[in-house]
Amino acid sequence: MTSSLFDPVQLGELALANRIIMAPMTRSRADEHDAPSQLHVSYYAQRAGAGLIVAEGTYPSKHGKGYCRTPGIVTPVQIDAWRQVTDGVHQRGGKIVLQLMHVGRVSTRHNKASDAETIAPSTIRARGTLYSDELGLVPMDLPRALHREEIACVIDEYRQGAVNAIAAGFDGVELHCSSGYLPMQFLLECSNRRTDDYGQSLSGRIRFTVETLEAIAGAIGSARVGLRICPGNPYNDMHDDDPAHTYGALLDAVSPLGLAYLHVSRSPDPALDAFALARRHFRGPLIVNDGFDASSATNAMATGIGDAVSFARHFVANPDLVRRFRESAPLADFDRQSLYTAGARGYTDYPPLPQTDPYSAAAERSAHP
Repeated sequence: MTSSLFDPVQLGELALANRIIMAPMTRSRADEHDAPSQLHVSYYAQRAGAGLIVAEGTYPSKHGKGYCRTPGIVTPVQIDAWRQVTDGVHQRGGKIVLQLMHVGRVSTRHNKASDAETIAPSTIRARGTLYSDELGLVPMDLPRALHREEIACVIDEYRQGAVNAIAAGFDGVELHCSSGYLPMQFLLECSNRRTDDYGQSLSGRIRFTVETLEAIAGAIGSARVGLRICPGNPYNDMHDDDPAHTYGALLDAVSPLGLAYLHVSRSPDPALDAFALARRHFRGPLIVNDGFDASSATNAMATGIGDAVSFARHFVANPDLVRRFRESAPLADFDRQSLYTAGARGYTDYPPLPQTDPYSAAAERSAHP
């Protein structure tokens, strides 16, 4: 029996009304306290028709912030502000989880608190630049390598971030292990040259991610925890000679944890089928991501490639994406220039489809009681 995008699905403890997932997207609109604003409340509530919203990457530690105007889940102010967001989504019948994102070396001190550091597995700078409101594009910081005894503290910051997310009303959390951020930095040799038991071998390099997931699952329950990966992703100066081997080992190690889902993006390497790799090594629901439209997503459900499909760009300009897919309505285009700018423009001002004329709707209900 094949599944439709509009069929309900169970991901761990998350009972979803449909299989259309809103992917996490950095939109750089947090306030001066790195907290969501009323704009965020409107933005996420507008998109609550998704089976699940994965909220934007959010730092679990002040050291984990990298980009300007990105939110945290650390302070009481941030937790209270996120609670308004989750209330808005839940009031519209939606589900929402928070993506925990520690960027590690992908950072600049110009976007951090004055007492925050840029840390990583090893003292290896990522080639590239980041935007800061203060200076424009600047090189990424040279990170300080974590001492062996500090790693447990970083893992505990993730655990506490998950606890804070549940306190803020989220239905679960997703660990970001892609895009060259801290867990991926531990995972790959290009950024991990450690000589202790968090490096040296593949079993050492996967250890940080496995222990972080174990800590989060121990705090909030594994059935409310997801993992995001993209094998072979070179973003933020990453390189992996054998991503199939690397991620096969990682998924073999985390599969027994009983996670709610694995969120896997299509590999940029055309020779690597990341979805098939995930199916081979992960015993649990798959959310597949990247480049899907309504037709290809429907095919992915029909052929068992994934259990749900996530969309990013389509959700930017189409807050009612689920309705548009259901009605085969045209999709609006998003304004690339306003993706990361402050304010409502290009964020909450994309209109939904016009509602059905209320007189016609009433007449139809009368004709079909």
